[in-house]
Amino acid sequence: MYQLFIGNKNYSTWSMRPWILLKQAGIPFQEHLIQFDGLEPNSQFKIEISKLNPTGKVPILVDDDLIIWDSLAICEYIAEQSPEKNLLPQDKKLRARARCISAEMHSSFQTLRNLCPMNVEADLAHIGQQLWAEHAQLRADVARIDQIWSERPNEDGFLCGEFSLADAFYAPVAMRFECFKLPISPSSQAYLQKILSLPSVQQWMTEAKQEQMFVAFDEPYRTHREEFLKDPKYNQN
Repeated sequence: MYQLFIGNKNYSTWSMRPWILLKQAGIPFQEHLIQFDGLEPNSQFKIEISKLNPTGKVPILVDDDLIIWDSLAICEYIAEQSPEKNLLPQDKKLRARARCISAEMHSSFQTLRNLCPMNVEADLAHIGQQLWAEHAQLRADVARIDQIWSERPNEDGFLCGEFSLADAFYAPVAMRFECFKLPISPSSQAYLQKILSLPSVQQWMTEAKQEQMFVAFDEPYRTHREEFLKDPKYNQN
């Protein structure tokens, strides 16, 4: 059985991608969540992760004696090992599209990443409005993602027809758009709701909200989580 090492579900976009892919495809795996406590070399997170991955980052997939790091490499490996799941489209053109847009997500959209980090349990719509008005490159990043989402083969479908690794790659973007309420077209809004309704994404969101941890270096817009703690929808203690 695969062993998947991830960081906090509330914040870790890179961890979310292979986790969603495995869950949505129904591929068994054992999860190992290593909580963020800092990114310094002597932090417990770095010490634990560096035992498996010399880069000291998550996610990490362990398959027997094989260790794979980097989310794109992990997702490609999973798709390759389970061809019957069609996690890469069988159609040559759609398969190329899936690879292109996944690689683009992997290497691009730095302004969106930097200004709008994933924060599943937070409502930062007011911050999103301010960022949208102030940063032209953010608007450009969102416009490009909107274009990718709007070019899916079928209006009611996923990015490359059936669910594929490309959808797993853009699931954390859906989290960002939902948290910051960034404006997108009606077509992309329909895709966003489709992703948010996936059972795997629903489970990730539920478990992210249950973590009830505040990691300061992942929180550029809040210095505490008092509002979250007061909300009975999230605080079940």
